[in-house]
Amino acid sequence: MKVGLLLLVLLWKAKSQPAMRPNIVLLMADDLGVGDLGCYGNKTLRTPNIDRLAGGGVKLTQHLAASPLCTPSRAAFMTGRYPIRLGMAAHTRIGIYLFTASSGGLSTSEVTFARLLRDQGYSTALIGKWHLGLSCHNATDFCHHPLHHGFDYFYGLPTTNVRDCKPGEGTVFTAAYRWLVFFPLQIIGVTVFTLAMLRFLRLIHVPLGVFIVLFLLAGLVLIFFLCFLHYFRPLNCFLMRNYEISQQPMSFDHLTQRLTLEATGFIRRNAEKPFLLFLSYLQVHTALFASKDFANKSLHGPYGDAVEEMDWSVGQVLNVLDELGLANDTLVYFTSDQGAHVEEVTTKGEMHGGSNGIYKGGKANNWEGGIRIPGILRWPRVIQAGLEIDEPTSNMDIFPTVAKLAGASLPQDRVIDGRDLMPLIQGKSQHSDHEFLFHYCNAHLNAVRWHPPNSKSIWKTLYFTPRFNPEGANGCFSTHVCFCFGSYITHHDPPLLFDISRDPRERNPLTPTTEPRFHDILRIMQEAADNHTRSLLEVPNQLSLWNILWKPWLQLCCPSASSLLSCQCDREKQGQRTSN
Repeated sequence: MKVGLLLLVLLWKAKSQPAMRPNIVLLMADDLGVGDLGCYGNKTLRTPNIDRLAGGGVKLTQHLAASPLCTPSRAAFMTGRYPIRLGMAAHTRIGIYLFTASSGGLSTSEVTFARLLRDQGYSTALIGKWHLGLSCHNATDFCHHPLHHGFDYFYGLPTTNVRDCKPGEGTVFTAAYRWLVFFPLQIIGVTVFTLAMLRFLRLIHVPLGVFIVLFLLAGLVLIFFLCFLHYFRPLNCFLMRNYEISQQPMSFDHLTQRLTLEATGFIRRNAEKPFLLFLSYLQVHTALFASKDFANKSLHGPYGDAVEEMDWSVGQVLNVLDELGLANDTLVYFTSDQGAHVEEVTTKGEMHGGSNGIYKGGKANNWEGGIRIPGILRWPRVIQAGLEIDEPTSNMDIFPTVAKLAGASLPQDRVIDGRDLMPLIQGKSQHSDHEFLFHYCNAHLNAVRWHPPNSKSIWKTLYFTPRFNPEGANGCFSTHVCFCFGSYITHHDPPLLFDISRDPRERNPLTPTTEPRFHDILRIMQEAADNHTRSLLEVPNQLSLWNILWKPWLQLCCPSASSLLSCQCDREKQGQRTSN
């Protein structure tokens, strides 16, 4: 009898104790395609460590990005909310931040999972790419900085890696140069030549001052162009450690190794208490890079080298967790911010973008290739190894999932669009909590996904689609990415309708003839879209033209000892010399 009572008391105490809070490690690639990984079917790229992660946990086969672009997708990931609710959905063609001295960013009124976990006693760190803004009114207010969004430690790139960050890798500003530099210079040149001929033929009198003004104007355009070429890299491609510039401009030498060392060092420093690590890779966004140990080693050129180096880094993180005995008590999540950038082709015809597998489209559009992303979770103590879940899930789901695991309450004053993944992963639920998902192209509602209860069908309707070019291509190669408006898209009335469960390649739109419930399905999805739209509140547009423009008073600069007109320093090398 006494033994039974003792067992009951012990059982009651065990139940009354809070559930063990895991450490959280979030690994996010940049522009990685779902078809780039061995565990998702790739046979030629070597990703043994990511595959090992998938084999030890669960693989989500319908994991979806909340946006097909970096900045809005990451904002949604951090907050569990659609980008449109955050003011992180552009009404212009530019849907991301290109300058560190832009004034837009993730509003401090938004709640991130880092803030929730820090309030629960977690040590929090972001290593790598941020891309959600830096400052608002002056260069040191850091209103959008990671440390103002719940992270205790930040080391990485405040904006994003682009081709212009690496000399010799081309530029993302080709169209801007054409319209803002070359076209004006051509106009000025033709004007000067025409006026000169008219003056020479004495048909009209053209004062000499007119030619001087035109030459000065041409000179100003050229000076602007040359200054932009010279200063873009140091002013935008730099590393920070917390609030201080660590390296300006950023060096790509052993960059993945440095990020990995920072990540593993954070784990080692916090092994005795709960921690959140968000390791946000710069790879495999262009400009591509890989250290000498990985360069020219893959079957897919520079892109494959970058993927395989990133996989090595994932392995280093997993090895440290094993070494410290933390693996069983750590939830590890691996994903990409959106689909692969299929239009990334060099002037020499070399593919610098990845594979979206069987799926149509890619980055910047809402065909499945733009929003299908890897979704891998491992937590040996809780998640059964080798699982595969073919239900619609979103990268927004990480927010409520890790919040609940950490014992944090979700904010009650706003809509949270993400859903807790654990019931689905643990088999307590067989159906996704997302009956509807909404896919935006910038600020425009582009598509709706409906997974009815007690049904295997997954309906997807598209209100408009990008016009791929050249004809027959799988992307918008003439503009480098697909746009969301005007002559760049085709509107559909009635909308295109697919059953993704039967047609994941989106090759055969349904019709009233092939689907008897065609009109009923579209009606229900439109009602859901209308209800969703009514739930949106007006918020400041963080991606307005004003907020994405470069502002000199917001520019961070590490003064160079050799020149007053240069922003250049390398405190990392100085630190290495000091430590040696």
